[in-house]
Amino acid sequence: MKYIGRLLYASKEYYWMLASAVASIVIYTALNLIGPGLISNLIDLLTGNFSKANIPEVQRLALLLFCTYLLRAFFRLGSDYWAHCAAWNIVAKMRIKVYDHLQKLSLGYYSDKQTGQIMSRVMNDTAQFELLIAHAIPNILSSALIVAGVAILLVLLNPWLALLTFIPVPFMVAFSLYYSKKIYPAYSLHQTCLGDMNAVLQDNLTGLKEIQLFGRQNSASEVFSFQTYRWRDAVMKVVWLGGIYHPTVEAVLSLGTVVVVGFGGIMALEGILSVGDIVRFLLYLTLFYAPIATLVTSVDSLLQAVAGAERVFDLLDAEPEIKDKPAALRLPAAKGHLVFENVTFSYDKASPVLEDISFTIAPGEMVAFVGPTGVGKTTIASLITRFYDPNSGRIKFDGVDLRDIELASLRSQMSVVPQEVFLFNGTIAENIAYGRPDATPEELIQAAKKAYIHDFIASLPQGYASLVGERGILLSGGQKQRLAIARALLRNTPLLILDEATASVDMEAEKQIQKAIQQLAGTRTLLVIAHRLSTVRRADKIIVLDDTNIVEQGSHEELLAKAGLYARLCASQIA
Repeated sequence: MKYIGRLLYASKEYYWMLASAVASIVIYTALNLIGPGLISNLIDLLTGNFSKANIPEVQRLALLLFCTYLLRAFFRLGSDYWAHCAAWNIVAKMRIKVYDHLQKLSLGYYSDKQTGQIMSRVMNDTAQFELLIAHAIPNILSSALIVAGVAILLVLLNPWLALLTFIPVPFMVAFSLYYSKKIYPAYSLHQTCLGDMNAVLQDNLTGLKEIQLFGRQNSASEVFSFQTYRWRDAVMKVVWLGGIYHPTVEAVLSLGTVVVVGFGGIMALEGILSVGDIVRFLLYLTLFYAPIATLVTSVDSLLQAVAGAERVFDLLDAEPEIKDKPAALRLPAAKGHLVFENVTFSYDKASPVLEDISFTIAPGEMVAFVGPTGVGKTTIASLITRFYDPNSGRIKFDGVDLRDIELASLRSQMSVVPQEVFLFNGTIAENIAYGRPDATPEELIQAAKKAYIHDFIASLPQGYASLVGERGILLSGGQKQRLAIARALLRNTPLLILDEATASVDMEAEKQIQKAIQQLAGTRTLLVIAHRLSTVRRADKIIVLDDTNIVEQGSHEELLAKAGLYARLCASQIA
């Protein structure tokens, strides 16, 4: 009930649709109760002193019955339509809400989760809400109203016969409660297995090139088959439990009908009830047991929806580790002054990546970070852009602690060319302008020229309107990297971070990009992370990291004179 309540509260803007569905259900239920009474009146009329004078009365009853059935169909349509309108609107809203929440979560949340699992929560688990809103709740409400209404009518007809009618009900309630305890874990496992299967499928499709390259098709197929059969087994457990439950419900209700028919027949033979009363009772009896069966079988839809809701709200309850303080500052145009003060950071709290790091970068200064793989160079970039916060120490941007600045304001002052470039499935122009959608075509072309990618783009048949494919698959590694550089340059921020920006380009392109970087020097703060040291020789300051610490700082010439780690790295690349 907690999850259902949260879902309904989150959907209050669609209450009018739900109210329309409920009103239609109430009227539909009332019309359902009228039909048996009209039929039994007709039987009483026909089995009494019937004459041709009664024909107008028969016609009136037939017309009333026709109108009742016609109106019943109309309001059934209304209840189904409005319930489904509310349901799919709620599904759409919850998907958007989950997606927006995913965008707020810090990168640490995704470190131990598979993309396919998250996608399953966004798509598959939210789809279960339709079962709840459009099927389970209307069926439960309609069935409960019919059962209550028919119970009153049965008691008014014959209290003793009505009492016999109610005998199976307590058994059905107890059995349904027992069933719900058994079936809920099965539905929860089913949703989990579905997410695992989607996760494997997403991973395999993303890594299809590597699967084919290393000849791992059979192994990949085995993993997907395992998850698929695991999902199938979870489904079959649900089917098995449902296969036991539903026939049991029908059997118990059938026995109740047999008992009532037997005792009712005796009462009719003894003259206690008329034929019309017996027919009326039997018609109402059908109306009584059918919704009870619907009521108890709606448990399936209800529990399936709750299993999906649990996974969705579990995601929505996840709090971002990195978020704005209540009184976070909005920065004006930044100068690009950056200070690290005794910063220590680790991803898993056990193995430090950076320990007691301190350095200062002046506005307009070009600073390079070098060192062996895994010493924390890219981590420094992630800390500056505040994808993570340091475990201790602080980072100041223009004299303000990063944690005191609005995230959106902070990141609007920075542009990053990441080590692994991501391009969206769109045109070249759309990808370059991603950080500045309002850029003019002239500005876009200038950025491309500075990144030395314009000539390549101009050579394409569609030019800047050419598609890059999913994740930029239609471009080479170097082309993607230069496109990312153009994207960062177009944004024109006071701080530019180049994380291995020349790693995937040829020597000629690297020289051209270096010229572009030199042209930018002094106009903004430049942070360059590089393994290829030819990229960083002209930096104002080079910071050398090794084993979680800064071991050297200085210009290219100064560090060579020290004959330390930097000098050895340079010598190894020359060799």
